[in-house]
Amino acid sequence: MFKDRTEAASLLADRLLRYVGQSPLILAIPRGAAPMGVVLAQKLGGEFDVVLVHKLCAPFQPELAIGAVDESGHATLAPHAASVGATPSWITAEKNRQLKVLQQRRRLYSPWRKPLPLHNRVVIVVDDGLATGATMVAALTAARREQPARLVCAIPVASSEALALIQPMCDEAVCLSVPSLFQAVGQFYQDFPQVSDDEVAQCLQQPGLFAPCSPQSAKTSASRSSAASASLAASRG
Repeated sequence: MFKDRTEAASLLADRLLRYVGQSPLILAIPRGAAPMGVVLAQKLGGEFDVVLVHKLCAPFQPELAIGAVDESGHATLAPHAASVGATPSWITAEKNRQLKVLQQRRRLYSPWRKPLPLHNRVVIVVDDGLATGATMVAALTAARREQPARLVCAIPVASSEALALIQPMCDEAVCLSVPSLFQAVGQFYQDFPQVSDDEVAQCLQQPGLFAPCSPQSAKTSASRSSAASASLAASRG
């Protein structure tokens, strides 16, 4: 049981200290892992960014993932997708719906700069836990396409099935706990609040974790973020 995401991130950092001095790029999966990514970047002397992926939901079962999509539109599907009623037309519509959410999030999270390049870098993808592993599969797939020098998956807790699913997709998987009984990620944290989109945007403004934006970009970023936040909120309504 972890006290909160900050404690979990600190424990993960202790297991990743060999990457200090290699300027690792920490990619957090929003929203929950964003505060964890900041902690890892600070402790490992790396840079911080987010990797935008979103689960694809099963028909009439919004909590059941049938796969995930990244912000380029590339989707990965779980083997059980068809068995829970996900037809090709449903998958296309669901992918397009979640892709719009990812595009809105990118405009909100970092309107003043492009995503940091991954090529030939040590890249550490972090999430606060893995239940099915579908979202992490999409994140690792997206990261691998950019040819990092080393791709690491870092999670505090995972189901045994999810860990087995993602291990072949990375060069190293660091997982602190694999409980025999796994129902939801939140059961392994004493304090597990929702992380808002505004909090993710604030994490991406932490000084020293990425190259500074230009003065003109900085001047306009607040107004762009406000507009994107309003648009994202409206899309959920």
